[in-house]
Amino acid sequence: MTPSATPLTHRMVIQQKPAPGILFHWFRGTDLRLHDNPALEKSVSICAKTQSLLIPVFCFDPRYYGNDARSDFGSMKCGPKRAKFVLESVKDLRKSLQRQGSELLVASARPEEFFALLKSSLKDRSTKIVYQEEVCTEERAIEFSVNKVFETKEIVWGSTMYELDELPYDRSLSDLPDTFTPFRNKVEKKCTIHSPLAVPKQIPEFPSFDDLELLKEHAVYFPSMEDLGYTEEQGDFANRVDPRGVLSFIGGETAALARVKEYIWEKDLLRTYFDTRNGMVGGDYSTKFAPWLAHGCLSPRYVAKECKKYEEKRVANKSTYWVVFELLWRDYFKFFALKHGSAVFFPGGIAKSGKEWKHCPKTVKTWIDGKTGFPLVDANMRELAATGFMSNRGRQNVASFLALELNQDWRYGADYFESVLVDYDVHSNWGNWCAAAGMTGGRLNRFNIVKQSKDYDQHGEYVRHWLPELKDVPTQYVHEPWKMTQFHQAEYGCRLGVDYPNPIAKPFYSQPKEGSRSKGDNRGGKGGRRNNPDSGRGQRKDMKSLKTGQIHMD
Repeated sequence: MTPSATPLTHRMVIQQKPAPGILFHWFRGTDLRLHDNPALEKSVSICAKTQSLLIPVFCFDPRYYGNDARSDFGSMKCGPKRAKFVLESVKDLRKSLQRQGSELLVASARPEEFFALLKSSLKDRSTKIVYQEEVCTEERAIEFSVNKVFETKEIVWGSTMYELDELPYDRSLSDLPDTFTPFRNKVEKKCTIHSPLAVPKQIPEFPSFDDLELLKEHAVYFPSMEDLGYTEEQGDFANRVDPRGVLSFIGGETAALARVKEYIWEKDLLRTYFDTRNGMVGGDYSTKFAPWLAHGCLSPRYVAKECKKYEEKRVANKSTYWVVFELLWRDYFKFFALKHGSAVFFPGGIAKSGKEWKHCPKTVKTWIDGKTGFPLVDANMRELAATGFMSNRGRQNVASFLALELNQDWRYGADYFESVLVDYDVHSNWGNWCAAAGMTGGRLNRFNIVKQSKDYDQHGEYVRHWLPELKDVPTQYVHEPWKMTQFHQAEYGCRLGVDYPNPIAKPFYSQPKEGSRSKGDNRGGKGGRRNNPDSGRGQRKDMKSLKTGQIHMD
C-alpha cells in the first residue's frame, strides 16, 4: 500500500532579535551627581552605541552604615550626621534621574550581593557594569567582589580636577612627590583642568520590566535611618540642627550647586576668601563646599570653572586662586593614597617610622569629649561632636595636639574623624592625619596651641561660643585659663578642675624668632599676627608670601 501524498506545510522561521543588554551604572557614594560625572557620561555613551538598557543603582552597604558597622578601632564607620547627609544626597540624585526619565534602584545591601540578585533575575541578558574608580583598600576589595558578578566592566577615573592619565608622572604614580609643593609646581605648569561635563542630554529611559518585581520594588524603596541600623535617638540627633553650628548642611547636588551660587555670586564672598578662610565662627568665612565635594554632589572642576568665570566677570586676585589651590590639595591626597596604598593607615605611615605611639583610652576620650583644658582644642572637639563639622584650622590644631602633645596613636584620631565628619573623605582625612603625626617623612609641624588660639581667635569669640564655662573669662585668660589665680576663678565664675578642666598636659610654648610664623601651618608661607579688617575675627593673615600659581583651564 502506497502512503498517500501529504502536502508540505511551509513555515516561516522568524529569527528573534536578542534581548538588549543591560548596563548597570553603580553610584558609589563619592559621585552622587549628574553634572561632570565622567562615569555616568561613559554609561550613557555605551548605551547609545549598543542600544543597551541603563539601570542606575546605589547600595547602602551595611559594612558602612548603622551601629553594627564598626572600624578596627571600634568606632561607627559612619555616624548619624553623615548618614543623614548621604540619605539626602541619594534622594536628590533619584529625583534628578527621574526628571531625566530614568530611575535609581536603591538597596540596603552589599553591592556584590545585590548585583548578583539583579543579574540572576534578568536571566540570559548580557550585563555590564560601569562605575567610578576608587583607590583605597576597602573600596577596592568591594570593587573586586562586584567585578566577579559581571562579564564586562568599565572603570572610569573621576572626582579630581586633574586627570590621572594626564599627570606628568608614571601611571602608577611611583614618582609622585611625597610633599605637596613640588607636585603643585609641576602640575600647575604642565597640566590643564578640563571644562566640567554637562549633565548628559539623553539619559536612557528606565526600562519597563513588568514581570520583575525586584526592579519595581527597589525603584521605590528608600530606607530610613532606622532601616540603616541607627537608633531612634541617633536619628533624632542627626535631624537636630545645633544653632551654634556654621551651616545646616543638606545633602545633594541641588543644595551643592545652590551653595556655590550663593557663596560666589550672590554674596560675592570669593573675592575675600584668602583673608577669611581661617575663621571658625559663622557660615561664610570659608566656602563650606567640603561635604558636597566629599560625597560627589559637587564636582571640583565645576568649582574651578566658576572661579575662572568670576575672575573674568568680577575680579582676579589671590582669593580667587586660593579656592582652586585648596582643591589641588584635595587632588594631591587622592593621588598620594593611590601611590602609597594601605601605608597611609599604618602607625608608621609612609615613612615606615618605628615610633612607638601610646594609646590610653581615657586620654583619647578626654580629647573626644573636649575636656582637655586647652580651650581651642576643646571648642573644636565639641563643635565636631555636635555638628559633624570643624574648620580646617581647627582640624590641624586638634590633630597636632593628640599626636604630638599627648603622643597618642594618631590613627585613633583619624578614625574618630572618619566616624563623625559630615565631609569625611578617606584620602584627605587619613593623609592629613598621617602628615600631622609626622608620618609622611616631610616637615613635622608641632602646633603651639596657645599661639594658634591668639592668632586665629584673638578675642576669644570662638572658644566662648562653644565653651559656656568660659563665657565670663576675660580675653587675657580665655586661651590660658590655667593662669588664673583662685581669686580670678571665683570672680569669673570658672573654677579649674570643677567648672572647666585643668590642662591634660603641660602647655607647649615655642620660642620663635622675631617675626616668624607660628608653627603648624603645613602649607608653607609666613607672616606675623595682624588685625586684618577683612578677617573680622582677629585672625592672622598667613601665607602672604606664597605666590599665586598659574592655573590652566580649557
